[in-house]
Amino acid sequence: MAFERTKQKDWYQVLGAKPSDSPAELKRKYQKLALLYHPDKQEADVPAGEVEERVQRFIEINQAWKILGNEETKKEYDLQQREDNLTKEWPLHAQIYLRDMSWNEDKQLYTLSCRCGGNYSISKSETEDVSLVCCDTCSLVIEILQ
Repeated sequence: MAFERTKQKDWYQVLGAKPSDSPAELKRKYQKLALLYHPDKQEADVPAGEVEERVQRFIEINQAWKILGNEETKKEYDLQQREDNLTKEWPLHAQIYLRDMSWNEDKQLYTLSCRCGGNYSISKSETEDVSLVCCDTCSLVIEILQ
């Protein structure tokens, strides 16, 4: 399952957690919030508008747990967050279509020359999961478009 490159919620923030939290700590934080915001646990005298806000918050908490409570989806989410952070921190040199890169049959690599003289390289197996590629010589980054 691939995450879209749109701006998405910070699921750690939703749970009040950090990426370094253990699975047990994530679960504890989820359970605490789920009990606090569960629709069945709300007071009868809560205003209607606040009830709707609390239901939305409960839905967000559950979505965060669906992603962060599963080892595989958490790993993928963490990789996507890291990639998004790289895009913000490193200069994005260009957006390149995979078909515009050179294919090396022997090495099973797509390559593109960088303006510094180095190369951007990505293996065929990485093209499904990776969209940012760093130059092997300088700090420039390209985004691979499918």
